[in-house]
Amino acid sequence: MSFLSVHDEENIEEVEIRPARDQRTSDAPKKNVSQEELEDKYRDILSFVGEDPDREGLLRTPHRVAEALKFLTSGYKQDVETLLNGAIFHEDYDDMVVVKDIEFYSMCEHHMLPFYGKVHVAYIPDGKIVGLSKIPRLVDMFSRRLQVQERLTTEIAEAIETALSPRGVAVVIEGAHMCMLMRGVQKQASTMVTSHVMGLFRDDRATRQEFMALVKGNSRA
Repeated sequence: MSFLSVHDEENIEEVEIRPARDQRTSDAPKKNVSQEELEDKYRDILSFVGEDPDREGLLRTPHRVAEALKFLTSGYKQDVETLLNGAIFHEDYDDMVVVKDIEFYSMCEHHMLPFYGKVHVAYIPDGKIVGLSKIPRLVDMFSRRLQVQERLTTEIAEAIETALSPRGVAVVIEGAHMCMLMRGVQKQASTMVTSHVMGLFRDDRATRQEFMALVKGNSRA
């Protein structure tokens, strides 16, 4: 996979996104589904595709798939405040912090097929920093939900903005989507790049240039 083929910072632009899920309303009541009911539905799916859910190799498949789905969507049971608890520190540091090449794996909400790739995160502190491991954990939390890459990009950036109130935040995600590679147009070399920039990264060209150089491994002195 080829990452960040953009030529300069002008390619980092804020993406248009739909309203956050917690801002949408629905009158439809939510039905809680038990583990047993979920496994029964997967047995029905096996029958639908022409398989025999009672053959030896598939007997425990509904259970395995249900357990896998619970893990892959475990981000719904997490929240930013709890995840970052105790890991925000006061520090007199005001230069750029970059954490790049964070692996992520998520599921597209349109086809429930995987998409995966790398996340690059930067922020400029304004008196507060966050423990290093918490940024990848934020990425995991938002990734382990049904997602679109555009929203995932924004959710990570806004979580850091809310938690730290930094002078600037930038997030770039490069993803390969199985809904494009395995089906549909089946374009194997396609990579989607999304970005969300806030504060100094949005307002100051030199700051954006520095971020791009650091992400591409060409840090300027």
